Amino acid sequence: MSFQTQPVIMQIIPELGPGGAEQGCIDIAAELVSAGAQAIVVSNGGSRVHELARAGAVHISLPVHTKNPVMMWKNVGQIRKIIQRYGVNIVHARSRAPAWSAYYACRKTPAHFMTTCHAPYNISGETKKFYNSSIAQGERVIAISQFVANYLRENYQLSDDIIRIIPRGIPMDRFHPTAVTAQRMIALSQQWRIPDGANIVMLPGRLTRWKGHHVLIDALARLNRPDIFCVIIGSDQGRKEYRAELENFIQEKGLGGNVRLVDHCQDMPAAYMLSTVTICPSTDPEGFGRVPAEAQAMGRPIIASNHGGAQETIIHGQTGWLVEPSNPAELANAIEEALALTPTQRAMLATRAMAHIAAHFTKDQMADKTLNVYAELMRSDLVQSTAA
Repeated sequence: MSFQTQPVIMQIIPELGPGGAEQGCIDIAAELVSAGAQAIVVSNGGSRVHELARAGAVHISLPVHTKNPVMMWKNVGQIRKIIQRYGVNIVHARSRAPAWSAYYACRKTPAHFMTTCHAPYNISGETKKFYNSSIAQGERVIAISQFVANYLRENYQLSDDIIRIIPRGIPMDRFHPTAVTAQRMIALSQQWRIPDGANIVMLPGRLTRWKGHHVLIDALARLNRPDIFCVIIGSDQGRKEYRAELENFIQEKGLGGNVRLVDHCQDMPAAYMLSTVTICPSTDPEGFGRVPAEAQAMGRPIIASNHGGAQETIIHGQTGWLVEPSNPAELANAIEEALALTPTQRAMLATRAMAHIAAHFTKDQMADKTLNVYAELMRSDLVQSTAA
């Protein structure tokens, strides 16, 4: 879509590093510029700021990542100055701490305030519930799945008039089997030192306990198949003790030669193409979960825990498998089943999975729906000015 006049949309996110929220922010900034709007992103910086410049968006550095109340209050004044300087029409906050600053900054200005809720944030008491509530203060609140929408309805009594369900979107030009060359796959295989002829079981996701690494390692030990080579991709983000714990657990299970921890992967499409089966064994429900959607877009068999966003992206028995969370025996059975697929069965599953993602979870669909929310808020201004 395109706008009739040039609106100014400001997104606020703690930092611009890897991650689904950050990717969505960058994607929307690029789409806004293409649609004729001015796109501003406020963050504490990060490795992906240059992507905004390439898209034609403006980046402004502020310490909006902080949870320090004094700094959060100082950010209110700085954000309000940006709103006034650029004539910002809509402020779109994508995280809880900056949402508080943005919410108060928008007061006494004509700017609309909206949010995206990326996860079912943990509520361990009234203080935490209040802190989380900033994400529910928007005139419109985007939920990235029906699961997250239900969380907002149940905990913050948001009505369907406020909530807009917009799943994360996969860039189909990058995540498609034909987009990956053999050279890229060979380079990655050599980098990871993958044995010839191995069945590759892959778990992408940062090294944090709830991602379910222990569950997968336990499942692999139960299978006791030397033909399986497992690649666990993800940074420990400073969690050195957890990484050491995982390495010890791998050795205890006798899998030292069959499991490799990889810090980061710059070419995830090629990684998916290398995998025989992709695993997402999260012990806690994810708000959306990019891995199941990306794996299906690449036509790869996917096995994920049967809760959270995965229930909305995987069609059990047709595009992948959903297994009981924290159940290594059930996970092992699903891996065995996936590895036993004939070439014809794998091709049929790939076709169904790719069609499913193309129909429901593309980047273009996410962008169109998000810009429609912006347009909805802008139209309310037109209605008010006409009435006046």
